[in-house]
Amino acid sequence: MFTLGSSLNFQLYSKPTDMRKSFDSLSGLVQDQLGQSPANGDVYVFINKSRNKIKLLHWAGSGFVLYYKRLESGVFEHPRYDIETGSYQLSYSQIVMLVDGISIKNIERKKHYQGL
Repeated sequence: MFTLGSSLNFQLYSKPTDMRKSFDSLSGLVQDQLGQSPANGDVYVFINKSRNKIKLLHWAGSGFVLYYKRLESGVFEHPRYDIETGSYQLSYSQIVMLVDGISIKNIERKKHYQGL
């Protein structure tokens, strides 16, 4: 069952990732490079150097789930961020657009009506 939703935090790892890595190696990146627990409930997003492959690592309560997508043409365009930060937090709508191949570099969220 797919368990990704808007209630989760999505962390985009800032450095290119070798897509041969699987559960244990990606979990190691989260622990060693980000100083976080991969089982904390966040979804960790990894993109390869040529930006045509993406993996999402998520702890689903009883084990890890790994989502993997390869684009046949084009690239995944991630937002501008400081590469030294280690990771960049994405909203659910940003991750959906990213995985669907929609550019999220210059997305500007408009103010919503707050009511009276």
